[in-house]
Amino acid sequence: MTDKAPRTEISRRALLAGLGGMAALSLQGFSASAAAAPLLETALLDTPLFASARRETDGRYALAIVDDAGQLLAKVGLPDRGHGMAISPDRRRIMAFARRPGTFALLIDPFEAREPQILAAAEGRHFYGHGCFSPDGRLVYAPENDYENVRGVVGVYDVSGRTIRRLGEIETHGVGPHDLLLMDDGKTMVVANGGIQTHPGRPREKLNIATMKPSVVYLDMQTGDLLARHELDTDLHQLSLRHMAKDAKGQIWVGGQFEGDLALAPPLVARMTRDSAPTLTQLPDTLATGLESYIGSVVANADGDVIATSAPRGNKVLFWSATSGELLATKDIQDGCGVAPIDAHSFLISDGTGALTYLEDVTRPADILSRANGIAWDNHMFRI
Repeated sequence: MTDKAPRTEISRRALLAGLGGMAALSLQGFSASAAAAPLLETALLDTPLFASARRETDGRYALAIVDDAGQLLAKVGLPDRGHGMAISPDRRRIMAFARRPGTFALLIDPFEAREPQILAAAEGRHFYGHGCFSPDGRLVYAPENDYENVRGVVGVYDVSGRTIRRLGEIETHGVGPHDLLLMDDGKTMVVANGGIQTHPGRPREKLNIATMKPSVVYLDMQTGDLLARHELDTDLHQLSLRHMAKDAKGQIWVGGQFEGDLALAPPLVARMTRDSAPTLTQLPDTLATGLESYIGSVVANADGDVIATSAPRGNKVLFWSATSGELLATKDIQDGCGVAPIDAHSFLISDGTGALTYLEDVTRPADILSRANGIAWDNHMFRI
């Protein structure tokens, strides 16, 4: 790990000055969350809780907390669109990240009546919308774009104190690191390098589609050493590897977004280990073409034997056997993207129409629990 980039802290006053009225929404939104803290504390003991970013009816953004019945329990305003988040090992803190190329993150404790800690990305960096906590809950790791040098890094942050401190960064040995997770040994980090060069000066433009080179890398968390690197075959170099999940046997599942000719409808999901190359899953052509070459979320059930991959552009969620890699089932969910495990077999699914859907088992029909008109859930749902 290097400490080349300076630590970054941002005061509440500085954020308000930089973001104007939208930052005020963040703090006002948290007041509502703080008032709900006793309710959340009780709910945590009795029922599963879930968190997701979403767009509100007035066009502003928030992080919302719901139960497994789809009931809204609390929400925290965000200064701009959120994406993913990291959940602490004790399930009490949430680090919510801005959508690429956003530069804010909020550390939230929804069970205590205190304001969020607000973090701005280091100079010359922006977040990719994802992160994870260290096993002891002291550190947060966040994929970042060192856009002037066209390289990916993982920012390392100490979140144990009254302010957030940037300790340094780890090279990801690739471009466009999007998602990351930690292996069970507590020493190894896995990063999905999406391979796409971007720059905040051209916010959503993809600058290297012809030459992109996605990868999944295994890194030593302490030294930053590259332990393993997996790439797809050359004809799939435009399959941007984005989101990951780990199954019960330690296999990494990764979903991709294809930047080439959509008519090709290539495989979009692969599984691998540190020592074994990616194995691509297969779909019937009629199903593959309907996914529009886009996987949104990749999530394991609580037992780790079923993997869910959402395809919001194709209005489907697909479920795979973690053991055989075979497709088990598909469910039709309009703009369904966020998926989180409820228990050993069931899932909660969120979508862009404001609905929350319950799936008891992949063999059963999906049931809509609630729908909030005018609300759009963002891409990822997390079990707290």
